[in-house]
Amino acid sequence: MKQNTVDHYKLELSVKAKNGVNFIAAASVVWTLITIVWTLSFKTYDKCVLTFIVGGVMLPLAFVFSKIFKTQWTVEGNPLQSLGLWLNFAQLFYFPILIFVLLRSPEDFVFVYVVITGAHFFPYAWYYNAKIYAIMAGVISVGAMFLALYIKEESQLFYVPAFMVVSLIVTAIGVYAAYQKSLKLYQG
Repeated sequence: MKQNTVDHYKLELSVKAKNGVNFIAAASVVWTLITIVWTLSFKTYDKCVLTFIVGGVMLPLAFVFSKIFKTQWTVEGNPLQSLGLWLNFAQLFYFPILIFVLLRSPEDFVFVYVVITGAHFFPYAWYYNAKIYAIMAGVISVGAMFLALYIKEESQLFYVPAFMVVSLIVTAIGVYAAYQKSLKLYQG
């Protein structure tokens, strides 16, 4: 493989950032906390607001997990580096939908948040050359929809973020397995 090809740069990101496993681990913790929030006996609107607040620990947790997993946040000299940040910021443009749902239909908030979070994984399948991201983007989005349609009582809405936690654990395992394959290619 030529040193300056897109595939080389993607492989380098996959190995040095370990396919973003630190972000998936952090998200697992955050969504576990969100699941706990949705088991509380607060008003649904208040649970939505608490969900936003809990989400604020995502980046600090990802930083902590990057130290634990020894992942790189930036890969100097890699022209695709900044694309990862742009892909992550893209989900913020869906937050007006989330705010709208918060104000008009708070009982659908956690479902919409799960779909936005899960669907934003899709481009990372290309970015890290890890198909698990594309698979789980579909599983999370469609699975959350069916689960939300099945739930009849607001007191059971915690199953939606709980589903996200399980999905993130599966994603983390798949992401790490993809990293192992990339590492062999990168070293070989």
